[in-house]
Amino acid sequence: MNKEDTWSDLADLFKVFADSSRVKILYKLLEEESCVNDLADSLSMTQSAVSHQLKILKMSKLVRSRRDGKQIFYSLADDHVSTILSMGREHLEEEA
Repeated sequence: MNKEDTWSDLADLFKVFADSSRVKILYKLLEEESCVNDLADSLSMTQSAVSHQLKILKMSKLVRSRRDGKQIFYSLADDHVSTILSMGREHLEEEA
């Protein structure tokens, strides 16, 4: 992969974090693995809206899913996602 592709991919990754609904979902998944219904209830969102955002997060390799019977549970893809979230929050909470 050339440098331009890398910069473009990195910019695309950060665009995913530009939506507050997706960030809220990621923070809930930081706490615990959840299904769409539980995420929708806890975040006061529709199941459709949560599913749409999870699709984007999954395509961006930020979340993963596992099936348990008829339920699909979502979790953060890896520790890098939690690191990005915590570092972003830490940066915002810094005193100038």
